[in-house]
Amino acid sequence: MSLTERIAQDMKAAMKSGEKLRLETLRTLRAAILEFEKTKAGAVPGEEDELRILTAAAKKRREAIEQYRAAGREDLAETEEAELAVITEYLPAQLGTEELEALVDAAIAESGAKEMKDFGRVMGPLMKKLQGRADGASVQALVRSRLGGG
Repeated sequence: MSLTERIAQDMKAAMKSGEKLRLETLRTLRAAILEFEKTKAGAVPGEEDELRILTAAAKKRREAIEQYRAAGREDLAETEEAELAVITEYLPAQLGTEELEALVDAAIAESGAKEMKDFGRVMGPLMKKLQGRADGASVQALVRSRLGGG
């Protein structure tokens, strides 16, 4: 079953059970997928495209949570966290710290990176390999620390 079909089924279930927040979050995801289809002249999104859409939606929620907390709006941050939890159900399982560190170390070794100027050579292939299984900001911070940039 494709992600679009799964979201449609889950939307029906959320409507029947009266889960407003879940329904609104799923509608937002569905709208993002439909927007992709419109911009790509009706092309059906593949698995990679769907993953990219979900990852972007999750990233928006994480950024919003940070901003709301910085502004002292805990109520809005909690709403965003609930939406992020719904989105996370559709993302692949996230890697643990040890697994992520091992993949980063392997990517650095494969690319022959030694210092911060090699950052791009590590990040590009690594993010393709991870495909939504780790937060980009966390990966970036880990690569920077391993290359001596922070």
